[in-house]
Amino acid sequence: MNQFILSCCSTADLSREHFQKIGVHYICFHYSLDGKEYPDDLGVSIPFSEFYAKMAAGAPTSTSQVNVEEYYNYFETFLKDGFDILHVTLSSGISGSLNSACTARDLLKEKYPGQRVCIVDSLGASSGFGLLMDTLAEKKAAGMDLDSLYSWVQKNRLRVHHWFFSTDLTFYIRGGRISKTSGMIGNLLNICPLLNMDDQGRLIPRYKIRTKKKVIRTIVDKMEEHAEGGKNYSGKCYISQSACIEDARQVARLVDNLNGRVEINDIGTTIGSHTGPGTVALFFWGDERR
Repeated sequence: MNQFILSCCSTADLSREHFQKIGVHYICFHYSLDGKEYPDDLGVSIPFSEFYAKMAAGAPTSTSQVNVEEYYNYFETFLKDGFDILHVTLSSGISGSLNSACTARDLLKEKYPGQRVCIVDSLGASSGFGLLMDTLAEKKAAGMDLDSLYSWVQKNRLRVHHWFFSTDLTFYIRGGRISKTSGMIGNLLNICPLLNMDDQGRLIPRYKIRTKKKVIRTIVDKMEEHAEGGKNYSGKCYISQSACIEDARQVARLVDNLNGRVEINDIGTTIGSHTGPGTVALFFWGDERR
């Protein structure tokens, strides 16, 4: 039986140190900031604080996924060394990365007939995707083989909950996700939309909540409602944020009261190019998303 490695996309929004610690490899998406191209390399090329400051000052952004050639070359580095691969992609509900990874896998089959590249759609994003990868790494370290791990992630990926809120609608307006009129009214009324990911990995607006204080309370209420064990949740809990660390810390303090193990991460440059600054996301294990 071949050894195998765990792999994902940089859009799992964990730190480089975290990825290194759990032994998960990653491939970088790409983004453009103010007309210049960069890899989404977890804040190496541009620190997150600088990235979000430039966005706030009006610098335009765009993103591009990993293409087939990049996936082919990336996968081949491990296959050459005799490793099979379990690669988990950013949700197909918001990206075509899954298709590129599958095409690269199929092209490599003839060249490496005795080895496998197993591709899984995370149906998640940001540190919720990261929470899934962290759990897979724990199970791999405990001795779970490739087939068992592949089966487990397919069955359990929808148990990772993704809840997001934003306190600034500027970038939702700029990206065309809401109309200029609705966004202006929302900002005037202090509307903070609360969104989550559905069972197809799509980001869906759920509630329009007035004031930051109320949306912070509501996002934690959703964790109490859906988390494994409810108020007695004892699993890992990840929070990611885009240049609004104090808002994330307020959420973390409330989650701490649920006995969760909380880790705060930055929303990376790919996801952040679309959310802009002012977004907080909460991720935890719970009932199956439906």
